Amino acid sequence: MEVSSRKTLKINQPILLLLGLFFVLGAILTYIFVLKGVFGDFGLSSLMPNKNVVENLFKKSNAKVAILYSNYTKNMLPEESTWLEDNLSTWKKYLSNIKYSYDLITDESIEKGEHFAYEILILPGSKSLSEREISQIKKFLDSGGSVFASSGTASYSNDGKWRGWEFFSEVYGLKFVKEIQSDENRRIHTLRGSLPLTANIPAGFPLKIATWDLPLSVEVLDPRTTQVSYWFNYKLEDGLVREEIKKSAGIVYGTYGKGRFVWFGFELNSIIGSQDDYVYFEKLFNNSLKWLSYIPVAFVKEWPGDYDAAALIAPVVSETNNLNSLTSVFNKYKVKPTYLFNSLYIEDNKDLLKRLSRTGEIAALVDIGYLSSVDDTVNTLNSYQEQKDKLKYNKKLLEKYSVSNIRGAIPYFGLYDQNSIRALKDAGFDYIITDSLSDRSVPKVIWDEEKNKVTAITKTARDDYEVIRDYGLTQPEFQFYTYQEDIDRVLFEGGLYVFKPHSELQFKDEYVSVVDNVLNDLKVKKFWIATAKEISDWAVKKNRVELRVEKRSDNRVVLIISNSGTETLENFKIQVDLYDDAEDVRLSSEIIGTKTAVFNYNRASRIVNVYVTDLKPGESRIYNIDYRKVNT
Repeated sequence: MEVSSRKTLKINQPILLLLGLFFVLGAILTYIFVLKGVFGDFGLSSLMPNKNVVENLFKKSNAKVAILYSNYTKNMLPEESTWLEDNLSTWKKYLSNIKYSYDLITDESIEKGEHFAYEILILPGSKSLSEREISQIKKFLDSGGSVFASSGTASYSNDGKWRGWEFFSEVYGLKFVKEIQSDENRRIHTLRGSLPLTANIPAGFPLKIATWDLPLSVEVLDPRTTQVSYWFNYKLEDGLVREEIKKSAGIVYGTYGKGRFVWFGFELNSIIGSQDDYVYFEKLFNNSLKWLSYIPVAFVKEWPGDYDAAALIAPVVSETNNLNSLTSVFNKYKVKPTYLFNSLYIEDNKDLLKRLSRTGEIAALVDIGYLSSVDDTVNTLNSYQEQKDKLKYNKKLLEKYSVSNIRGAIPYFGLYDQNSIRALKDAGFDYIITDSLSDRSVPKVIWDEEKNKVTAITKTARDDYEVIRDYGLTQPEFQFYTYQEDIDRVLFEGGLYVFKPHSELQFKDEYVSVVDNVLNDLKVKKFWIATAKEISDWAVKKNRVELRVEKRSDNRVVLIISNSGTETLENFKIQVDLYDDAEDVRLSSEIIGTKTAVFNYNRASRIVNVYVTDLKPGESRIYNIDYRKVNT
């Protein structure tokens, strides 16, 4: 009988169990590592289902916005009035455009505290509120809720009696100044740049507001409140510019307790004007909701580095007697001006032109036509071909004696049209300096192709023709004070200050000290003083930056930066509003090999400043901003 010599292989169950546990533990660690790579630091509680997740799964609509339909306010209006319904309809339209769900609630709902079920409470033109409502709204804000309001909130009691501006003072931190009267059909409402609410809106944009609802002008008194805009029109109204801007706020945002508010001094259906007015107002509205919803927003800082405003020094050269003292001032401050040179003076001043082109930039002052109609209301410039010929001729003549190419022009009478834009492009110019009315206090790219780019730089401040000739200010201290008012206004807006003195006025020996004072003030206030070509190039490059920001978790925000242009972007700053009170902020790249960026965090404003350098054409970078959220 044959006996098998094969032995039976026994399985060691404890070892197998340990191996299984090892693989499970490895899988868990890998999973956590992947989650950490996507969401940053997180706690185990963030992985577990919670009440909010369950509600969102099974509820058809989880509205987080409540709009008050105030019957108390309705009762104040004439019986046939549809004013409140019209306002509500406009709010609904803007909310629907960005897919925000909302519920209509009543005065009684707020009095009962039912608004605490929402994150944002909208008070459209809610002038009449009860004492119980006011108390509940304050509690809502104090507990962390957000309020979006317009017009004279709670200025009347629920029975229509005048209450006053106590709500404004206590909740918004504002002082009522005046109502904007309806003697004008519309008013210009100037927006500041580089704020979370005005992200991606040109600094100094003049929003056009109808005055039929008597918009409100207020002054910010409390540091927890930020002024976003002003009503004052320095071109048409008298008064000290600095003081009038302070006293004419029309949009503000801020905090009350743990909560946030945004207030508009006008109704949404008061927006009128061109398509740009509606486009930029919609951005303003969307940014406001993001701020109230604690959604991060990112935008490119208006100017390079840490500059909050820019300045262009553009002397108009028609006489040469006073230039030596002026150029010595420029040398003192190491400023490169952009000289606006009249071609009529070239033949007699060839050496001067060459000398000025070594210390600054030359732009051509060109007569492209000015034909006034009989009633002086219509101005007709030369034809496209005539403008092109004049521009090319002046460019060639100036370049004959200049040490550098001529890239900019200024129309003799300050006007330009669509023919001018084509003529500038075809004549080889990069920018135009103009006195035409503008929709912003920053340059505007008006033509942008791969090989041809034209930027419009608009006069944003009063020059010596107005200050000395028209106002009759012959004392240097008064001249400087007037210029300084415009410097402070442009700094407040975050725009471009264009200083355009003339050789026959401000260059005189008795007045040239004012130029010294202006340059010193600009340096002290940290303006970026650049040539028109540098400013034009910056505007084009800034236009090419594309941003996207998203919140991955409670501790991570992802910033995606792309260069859609054909040139390398050397140095620009991106501001990311976290909307969270954070500490231990860190910046890392999501993809290995991505160039690192310098950053800093301003806890007071909750803004992360990211400094980006050498972003190549077509390049994209992804940065993770990680932080620890502070419970306040």
